[in-house]
Amino acid sequence: MSDINLESIITCPECGHAQKEIMPVDSCQYFYECAECEVIMKPKADDCCVFCSYGTNPCPPIQKGDSRSCC
Repeated sequence: MSDINLESIITCPECGHAQKEIMPVDSCQYFYECAECEVIMKPKADDCCVFCSYGTNPCPPIQKGDSRSCC
């Protein structure tokens, strides 16, 4: 996949609040605080970051197809 989408909408598993965020390209985001209910989200067991677990788009390395360089 040649085009990397840096925008992702993270949806809180507790309250359902959704918010658009820009994914970092130089680091992974392991924690994310919901703006609505303030729960701290962490990646699910088999995911590398919160974008892969709760976002509409996975992190840039996963989008590139290179899970070895992911986070």
